[in-house]
Amino acid sequence: MAEKIIHTENISRIYRMGAETIHALRSVNIDINQGEYVAFMGPSGSGKSTLMNIIGCLDTPSGGKYVLNGKEVGGLTDNELAEIRNKEIGFVFQTFNLLPRASALENVALPLIYAGYRREPRNKKAMHALESVGLGTRASHRPNELSGGQRQRVAIARALVNEPSILLADEPTGNLDSKTSYDIMNLFQELHQHGHTIIMVTHEDDIAHFAHRIIRLKDGDVESDQVNEHVVKTGMEG
Repeated sequence: MAEKIIHTENISRIYRMGAETIHALRSVNIDINQGEYVAFMGPSGSGKSTLMNIIGCLDTPSGGKYVLNGKEVGGLTDNELAEIRNKEIGFVFQTFNLLPRASALENVALPLIYAGYRREPRNKKAMHALESVGLGTRASHRPNELSGGQRQRVAIARALVNEPSILLADEPTGNLDSKTSYDIMNLFQELHQHGHTIIMVTHEDDIAHFAHRIIRLKDGDVESDQVNEHVVKTGMEG
């Protein structure tokens, strides 16, 4: 039986802006098992990015309970949350978030500096991560010497380098053309087949359908939570 990696109970998130109260999440209950590939979908304002930020320990809920890998996140200090973000979670962003003056290898190695690795093992692990996304020959290139797809592959390698429990991808194809988007989705498919747990936020139906499970949010609530039968039965991407 698969191990439960994420468990939320009645998660809510409220923002107060002056006299206005915004209910970004109302009462969200989800369970995600190790090795699942899940897409969060929904229109702007549905709560999908807020939920992603809470799962990624970038934000804390206003109410409810969030358990990550058997540990309740609610009572943790800022330092403990930072440690979880570095060790348990790999982030992939729409805008890549690469350091412009650093090489691909240096960008990928960055989380290992925070984790306390010395230079030689750090560079070895970073090179292995770059090779795993097909960019071993681009290690010395800076971001402006790489295509958009290659930059996103560097960002994915950086997310993987600490061998996290979860890969969180926030609109990972948002800045890419259609062909490059599908190349990146095929890479995610390969990573999933190698046992990685992937959670992706997207507003694009064709991208969401690469996932094996689609959770749709609307007005801060889960509207539907369905297995993507087409992918699961056929093993096809898309």
